[in-house]
Amino acid sequence: MAYHADSTDLNTKDVLTWQGFGDAVRQQAQTIADSGFQPDLIIGVARGGLVPAGALSYAMGVKLIDAVNVEFYTDVHETLPDPVLLAPMLDVDSIRGRKVLVVDDVADSGRTLALVLELLSGFGADCRSAVIYSKPRSIVEPDYIWKSTDEWIVFPWSDQPPVVASGADAQDS
Repeated sequence: MAYHADSTDLNTKDVLTWQGFGDAVRQQAQTIADSGFQPDLIIGVARGGLVPAGALSYAMGVKLIDAVNVEFYTDVHETLPDPVLLAPMLDVDSIRGRKVLVVDDVADSGRTLALVLELLSGFGADCRSAVIYSKPRSIVEPDYIWKSTDEWIVFPWSDQPPVVASGADAQDS
């Protein structure tokens, strides 16, 4: 199973540290506040958008937060043909007429973000989007971007392989 830092074939990487992430979230929250947009609800795009969405909810004082599950990347540089919504689905009636900030870690191709924005807008939400990183090839221009890059991004929450059971304890389970 690959993880973000597991890309030895890549010459250049943009490595985001936890401190850098904290700074990015504060800067992004300030930019959003200065724009005059005050979301009623923040929706994180799972999985990559969950940590940024939670951090932005605290930084902006927005207590109502939810997630939408989308699968697209299956490995480093490998995707499904199209992004796919996964259950459980959002309670769409509760977002109708609300100001929603959709948060993801990166708008790479932009296809996942486009799918989510189209879905939520179709249910009557006033949506804006925020990402930590945006790539030049993205088909969506997010409303709020902390940084643009064309490099592979290593996020602090995915810079290590998943934890697996180890040693004798794993055999006793």
